[in-house]
Amino acid sequence: MPPRITTPFDARSTADEVSAGVDLTGRRTIVTGGASGIGVATTATLARRGATITIAVRNTEAGREVAERITAETGNDRIDVRELELTDPASVRRFVDGWDEPLHLLINNAGVMAIQDRTLAQRWETQFATNHLGHFALAAGLHPFLAAAGGSRVVSVSSSAHLFSPVVFGDINFAFRPYDARLAYGQSKTAVILFGVGAARRWADDGITVNTLNPGAIPTPLQRHVGGALATPEDQQKTAEQGAATTVLLAASPLLEGVSGRYFNDNQEAEVTDHRPEDLTIFSTKVADYALDEDAADQLWQVSQNALS
Repeated sequence: MPPRITTPFDARSTADEVSAGVDLTGRRTIVTGGASGIGVATTATLARRGATITIAVRNTEAGREVAERITAETGNDRIDVRELELTDPASVRRFVDGWDEPLHLLINNAGVMAIQDRTLAQRWETQFATNHLGHFALAAGLHPFLAAAGGSRVVSVSSSAHLFSPVVFGDINFAFRPYDARLAYGQSKTAVILFGVGAARRWADDGITVNTLNPGAIPTPLQRHVGGALATPEDQQKTAEQGAATTVLLAASPLLEGVSGRYFNDNQEAEVTDHRPEDLTIFSTKVADYALDEDAADQLWQVSQNALS
């Protein structure tokens, strides 16, 4: 087991602080969900560092408003907006087909949380379809452009909620068990981490690193199904800029050069746990051993490829 990676930063560090001194000029970047929540803070910091950014969103009007605001704040006018609906394979294909240049940074930030009723998107439970399958299809489709960039990075936003459930391969869609929004969300976020493990091994020879993270508890529209800010104790809350810090650290910091297949929390690599403590909460900073399991990552890769065929 390689040594756990630590950095000088902590839970209260901001995206600007972890990327201080970094120059991303000429680095072509995609941020999914870059027009809301921590996606806005992530995009703004990357813009301040000089990146050329595509905001990939369902609502392109909202995306353009955010892009214009960030340009006004940062002076960086190299920000464009393209439509992407992660639950629609045709939309993902259109996005990939419209891409024609090397890609240095792919930030899989978009997501849904705790949808209260069992719904299906393209035959798959919606949280699994959005948080994992859509991003899997996007990253796989963009793989040639990531490889062409040389030294590219893929960063995916997971959650400490992955500790609520492994990927239940025998019943991903809750067809044979009562639907539980929390378990479905947890399963989807475990899948995000397993994607990082699988892609890190498969794409290493292409110079692509793939890491995942938990941003922490940030009151955003993502939490609307679970009470929003009211559900998060004040001492556990982060600002959007603090929530975006670990994403930006993984995307831009020289401290993470060559690091791949790992999961981070509060700007540190998380400690692994092999059990679920009785007092487990959404604020845990550990990572479940099942989320880093290479056999599970391989099984998920096959399921994901089959889902796209």
